[in-house]
Amino acid sequence: MTKEDIKEEIKTLIDKFSSQKDYYKSLNYNETQTRQDFINPFFEALGWDIDNRKQQLETYRDVRHEDRVKINGRSKAPDYSFNIEGKRKFFVEAKKPAISINDNPEPALQVRNYGWNAKLNISVVTDFEEFAIYDCTRKPKNVERANAKRLKYIYYTDYLKEFDFIYDTFSYESVLKNSIENYAKSKINFKTAEPVDKEFLKSLENWREYLATTIALRNNQLEEEEINFAVQQTIDRIVFLKVCEDRKIENENNLFKLIKSGNLYQNLFQYFQIADQKYNSGLFDFKKDTITKNLDIDNKVIRNIITELYGKNKENEKEYGYNFAIIPVEILGLAYEQFLGKVIRLTAAHHAKIEEKPEVRKAGGVYYTPEYIVEYIVKNTVGKLIDGKTPDEIAEIKILDPSCGSGSFLLGAYQYLLDYHLKYYDKNRTKLKPKDNPITPDGNLTSKEKKRILLNNIYGVDIDTQAVEVTKLSLLLKALEGETDSSIQTSLQLFNERVLPTIDSNIQCGNSLIAPDFYNRKLDFTPKEMRQINVFDWQDAFQEIFEQKGFDIVIGNPPYVFTRDVDFGNSIKDYYKENYLSLMSKSSNTRENQTGKINLFALFIIRSLQLLNENGHLSYIIPNTILRTTIYEGVRKYLLDNTNISKIVDLKSGVL
Repeated sequence: MTKEDIKEEIKTLIDKFSSQKDYYKSLNYNETQTRQDFINPFFEALGWDIDNRKQQLETYRDVRHEDRVKINGRSKAPDYSFNIEGKRKFFVEAKKPAISINDNPEPALQVRNYGWNAKLNISVVTDFEEFAIYDCTRKPKNVERANAKRLKYIYYTDYLKEFDFIYDTFSYESVLKNSIENYAKSKINFKTAEPVDKEFLKSLENWREYLATTIALRNNQLEEEEINFAVQQTIDRIVFLKVCEDRKIENENNLFKLIKSGNLYQNLFQYFQIADQKYNSGLFDFKKDTITKNLDIDNKVIRNIITELYGKNKENEKEYGYNFAIIPVEILGLAYEQFLGKVIRLTAAHHAKIEEKPEVRKAGGVYYTPEYIVEYIVKNTVGKLIDGKTPDEIAEIKILDPSCGSGSFLLGAYQYLLDYHLKYYDKNRTKLKPKDNPITPDGNLTSKEKKRILLNNIYGVDIDTQAVEVTKLSLLLKALEGETDSSIQTSLQLFNERVLPTIDSNIQCGNSLIAPDFYNRKLDFTPKEMRQINVFDWQDAFQEIFEQKGFDIVIGNPPYVFTRDVDFGNSIKDYYKENYLSLMSKSSNTRENQTGKINLFALFIIRSLQLLNENGHLSYIIPNTILRTTIYEGVRKYLLDNTNISKIVDLKSGVL
């Protein structure tokens, strides 16, 4: 349709509503009728495939009609999610015309909370009679009025007068050209935004402080490292189970019901043990974890954490808090990335204090990798290598991030693989036997297929045990997307198989730059120092991969720390000099007295090249000083002598 045709369609809807306005605004006319008679045709006129006539899989349809689950009288998901290639752009919350959108704060608070959890800039409430656009960049508060954070309000009699705005902002063709982002930039002060990842980071930091304080106070036998482990595991387990609740895999309010009476941590721990039988993730591995079972934690601490997680004080209270059915796993990763920049230390009196890690302090803070950079690197490495390949061929491809941090690159690679496989199977569905079909009836990959891809393709290493646990948590939550209580019970009962894989062999903890030969010098380190140095034997950890000559792809964002700032003095610096800087000096005139200025990212480049097979691909985001600074002359020469550089992208110029 032309733009004029669309305008005429909307005029027809306006006339229809006006002709029987009193009936449409009566209590006899409900929300379902409003959607069918007016809201669906309105957005269809704007070019949206409301009824999925393109027959796309549920994951990729233009408009997803969310499940309407009522809890304590409130819906837990928005009516519509408008998407481009599977990515949400805005939500629409539908109401019946009998409800006044202009005056009633409830619809506005609902849609703002949905949009905030999904990290969307804007979303809409409409009953066709009224059309209200809201800023979703701040968490809503119960006391706010209907007009709070409202960007625009249009009454239906003004639709034709506002037609150019409506079309240029909300038509499919306009949204495809980033109209939502452009409108948000023109109307929202992003300096005052409080996105969900920053709010979740505040919560994580509060919970860490609560737990660290009480565990250190009441568990004097635990050492610093054990307290860090116990705190991280407890937080991760609670978050995981709340995600399962919000995704309707676990019963609503399961966690909240545990804080009514008794020893609240022991109530919680019993739930953890039940979860182990269901999910089989390393997160609940109590053969490996001998610490958390007997923790003594104040009831007040557990109650505060659970209450804050739910955003309410009573079981039947309305909540505008975290909704993990909507929050993307990637956004949780952004919060965790910052969270990992701090660590729990013990004072001489065995009191806990939270402080920045030395390397973070020296670097001036934690800098997360923007999502668009992760997507670009993944698309140009994983995307190009798997293009045109079958699932069996892709199963042989090994993807590594040797400094995985919170797992953003591995998560991006895993998502790309999931999307590719889903589209491949959909395209070749006629060739699949019913019993071998890896697509569920609702258009997702089966849990078996998601596990297969994760175990075959995704690998990571990090020196930080907390980072390793967060990476595993993120990947497991991604593998759990699309699962239901029914699909999990089917796995348990029919296949006798728990829904999640153990990925301890894929995601491992160790120092990617220092191998066991570090101790050939017979250096005298304490057990604690040895744990901190954390040497890593690549050949032993990934034996099968190196029997095939190494990894196919290395991606990531290596640490930017100067070698002069590393711990344990000259012993590690000498190791770096002999194993990495010597390779650079052979390629250039880099002076030895400059080696302290060499940054770890340069060493990671060399190490990563050594981990690749002959035809492997390396793609890193690194400081652009490598292109011009004298001390990196050896790295540049090493790259020119030993690799084929396919592309260098300068982000400072804004060119991708």
